[in-house]
Amino acid sequence: MAPAPNTEPMIEGARHTIQLPAVRHIVRSTVVNLLECTLVPLAVFYGLLTAIGMRWALLASLAWSYGAIARRVIGGRRVPGVLMLAGALITVRTALALATGSTFVYFLQPTLGTFLVAGLFLFSARSAQPLAERLAHDFCPLPDALVRKGRVKRFFLQISLLWALVYAINGALTLSLLLTSSLGTFLVLRTTASTALTVLAIAASFLWFRRSLRDEGVVLRWAGARP
Repeated sequence: MAPAPNTEPMIEGARHTIQLPAVRHIVRSTVVNLLECTLVPLAVFYGLLTAIGMRWALLASLAWSYGAIARRVIGGRRVPGVLMLAGALITVRTALALATGSTFVYFLQPTLGTFLVAGLFLFSARSAQPLAERLAHDFCPLPDALVRKGRVKRFFLQISLLWALVYAINGALTLSLLLTSSLGTFLVLRTTASTALTVLAIAASFLWFRRSLRDEGVVLRWAGARP
């Protein structure tokens, strides 16, 4: 049996090329995670909230998250860390919302969490390994020899500050919508604005990363791309 193709990033000898996983795999994984962790639970929640009430809407959203994890466990597939984290967070959110009987509390919790993540990015910029660098290794492990390069180290510091700003803007926008909009309007505008802001930040981060590597004489190549 032929060995499975290697999708780990690597540096190719004298040409200094980093091989990345195929774009289609990254896009597919991102879309699936977005649907399972965000869009479908919100649709289930709002649909049942307007049809039969808050309690069942909360329980159905929670059941969806548990079901997404159970499908992978039963199928013998790896459970993504982001899905496990989403399941843990929605469990806490649901428990507090049921205890208080308030949808405001349910949606306020992830908003406060957004500000917390912004703070983590900001304060990690002062450490030897900024948070953006740690997350980059989770999605795309990078060779140590590359990460130690001056421009690359500076990139991760600067990109951590960028994501601190992105999360702070996201949190402020979400809180403003939560305080001033109806629930239906809040769900639509929050999801649209948050997704658009995140996509733009990801695109900017990638282009910035590619430029930093080019300055070091390194280029990125997606798997399946012609040399």
